[in-house]
Amino acid sequence: MREAEVHLSQEKSIPQTCKLLGIHEQTYYKWRKEYGGVRTDQAKRLKDLEKENVRLKKLLAEAELDKAILREAASGNF
Repeated sequence: MREAEVHLSQEKSIPQTCKLLGIHEQTYYKWRKEYGGVRTDQAKRLKDLEKENVRLKKLLAEAELDKAILREAASGNF
């Protein structure tokens, strides 16, 4: 995004900028929608938080599965 902003500030069009960066215009718009107005360090932090969220969701799912297995074993239905 930073490179794109530099090119756009030099009065290049979005298609020209995308061609210079070797990306599709839709990629640029997706990035702008997701990271527009976000500084580089904030974008990195956001990605790190998203990864951590996925990891925690996986841990929670595993814990819930373990709990269900233990509940079933305790009731004698195994």
